[in-house]
Amino acid sequence: MEYRNFGRTGMKVSPLCLGCWNFGERTPPKESYDIVDRSLEAGINFLDTANVYGRGRSEEITGEALKRNGSRNRIVLATKFHGRMDDDDPNAAGSSRRHIIEQCEASLKRLQTDYIDIYQIHRPRPEIAIDETLRAMDDLVRAGKVRYLGTSTFAAWQIVESLWAAKELGLNRFVSEQPPYHILDRRIERELVPMALTYGIGLIPWSPLAGGLLTGKYNRGQSAPEGARYANAPNEPDRSGRLNDRVFDVTEGLLPLAEAKSCTMSQFALAWCAQQPGITSPILGPRTMEQLDDNLGALDVTITADDRRRVDELVPPGRMVSPFYEADFGPSQHRAFV
Repeated sequence: MEYRNFGRTGMKVSPLCLGCWNFGERTPPKESYDIVDRSLEAGINFLDTANVYGRGRSEEITGEALKRNGSRNRIVLATKFHGRMDDDDPNAAGSSRRHIIEQCEASLKRLQTDYIDIYQIHRPRPEIAIDETLRAMDDLVRAGKVRYLGTSTFAAWQIVESLWAAKELGLNRFVSEQPPYHILDRRIERELVPMALTYGIGLIPWSPLAGGLLTGKYNRGQSAPEGARYANAPNEPDRSGRLNDRVFDVTEGLLPLAEAKSCTMSQFALAWCAQQPGITSPILGPRTMEQLDDNLGALDVTITADDRRRVDELVPPGRMVSPFYEADFGPSQHRAFV
């Protein structure tokens, strides 16, 4: 396993990150424990979850898995705050000091650990001053409860604004960003990737398989498999916008590339994402052990210059055919791209 620097921190992480968001909801605890163990055996040392996944259930299962295998100190453990944790409490979401401190303590308890390696704000919150958020997160670092700070689904300008604020106020800065990024949506290549390379920001893309659209399970003119994420796409505005005819144009073009390498389409797509400039570690989202084993096969796939050229012909650099930012589907608090 070739481990990579996490931004400018010097911390080393595996080129794939195990996302734990399915744990406790679509994946039962026993299988979740097995998925964590199998990932560690394969060399993965980077796990990502969030307080809002299963309203804490994912963190509980992730923490229990690491307690059972005794691997907490060898793992880079990331979690997030921002999502609503109590429908009846107006303060149970966001990036205020109150919510951040409260949720960090709760996450530490659920994860059964004394510290979080990377504590991330799950979404930007423009109506809350960035210094409010940074001061609270900085206090957690100084208290030894958090090692590093990160963001998710921030625009490049929002991260640069935060870097300026951290420098002006003498606070710990963000060292990583989690953007949506895959072959079907390459817009972060316009500004976010150059910014990250300039300022030493680690990029850990979520949904590198486009929510399953790049797995080969969806075919033109055929119904989606029962139980698949996009099976009910026509009735869901965001998913109907993502599953369109242009997606099939791309996947039909990717299939021969994957076949030429004797790998699955998902392995090709993951390898492409992991080997793109500026990318640190794409986040896997396996629901089953079978999906995990398929994902791990991406570690053995090498993407050549010719492969990149042919992908560029299908989806040009910086362009997209399937939108994955929430702002693409209507009014939003954080319009990252238009």
